[in-house]
Amino acid sequence: MAKYFITGTNRGIGLEFVKQVLAQGHDVVATCRNPENVPELRDLQQANGSLRVLPLDLASAESRQVLVDALNGDAIDVLINNAGIYGPRDANLGSLRESDWADVMLVDVIAPILLTQALLPNLRKGSDRRLAFIGSKMGSISDNGSGGSYLYRTAKCALNQGVKSLAVDLQPEQFIVLSLHPGWVLTDMGGPKALIDTNTSVAGLLDVIQGARPVDSGHFIAYDGSPISW
Repeated sequence: MAKYFITGTNRGIGLEFVKQVLAQGHDVVATCRNPENVPELRDLQQANGSLRVLPLDLASAESRQVLVDALNGDAIDVLINNAGIYGPRDANLGSLRESDWADVMLVDVIAPILLTQALLPNLRKGSDRRLAFIGSKMGSISDNGSGGSYLYRTAKCALNQGVKSLAVDLQPEQFIVLSLHPGWVLTDMGGPKALIDTNTSVAGLLDVIQGARPVDSGHFIAYDGSPISW
């Protein structure tokens, strides 16, 4: 049994992570901005003594610190940085706004890495030492053949660089750090034309996270295990 810490668990991929990890018999700390407004998460907590739900506004430094304090030094084996935002759908060339871009960069890049930094004492107490960041193939420069999506593409690309640096810096401590592409998933962000459901995506992602070896650390991998070029 391991202890998983998962962000962005109010819906979609994050909520599915909670369900599948609990079904595997692990302990879970699930976080989102307003857990009291997520009936499904509350029901899971009532049915599972292995689930702890804590509030976290990832964009707030104060909220991140309150969360770390609430953990009281508990060990974490696997950290899944899932929370993220796309930004305004009309953020195209000619209508890009600085404030929108800054919001996406904070939530998708800066805050997850700062949260990871703050949780390192907990992670060092864990036995698995696995860090997973849910990125996107849209962060791949070599795969960008359609342009657009400036906010989301640049944020996920920057996240990949952060993941690579974490993998290098934490390699002496035997951490495994991964950037993961969940596929085009039927969620609020993915939209109705997406190709796979959350169950398929998360099952694959967990296979990758749990099966990763030290040699895989710092790599960009899809939910089906295939490598993605930077």
